Amino acid sequence: MPSIFSKIISGDIPCYKIAETEHCLAFLDIFPVQRGHVLVIPKKEVDHIFDLEDELFSELHLFSKKVAKAIKQAFSCEKIGVSVIGLEVPHAHIHLMPIDQLSDMNFTKPKLKLQPQELSEIATQIRAYYTP
Repeated sequence: MPSIFSKIISGDIPCYKIAETEHCLAFLDIFPVQRGHVLVIPKKEVDHIFDLEDELFSELHLFSKKVAKAIKQAFSCEKIGVSVIGLEVPHAHIHLMPIDQLSDMNFTKPKLKLQPQELSEIATQIRAYYTP
């Protein structure tokens, strides 16, 4: 059964796309921990990130680096936090989010409830700084 991320990749479920390559996709988390919270995924459905082939693993991280730089420019923040948890969706993914302190990446706190217009504006803001 395809994961929700595979359904996003196929276009069956819409997303707030930030960037895309032949093998990777970055989009906003619709239940973000922080404004600007982006998920970066391989298009190949693999559950565990360390099960990715080396080439795709490297490509995913290099793509994440470009997306992280765009987030950093779009948001006034100290750092871009990076996390790989992999418990929520059985599809390898990297969380990127603007942070100023460690508690900004607390995945146990209540998620933000942003309106579609706000998510669209955030995506546009980040895309403006993305360089392929």
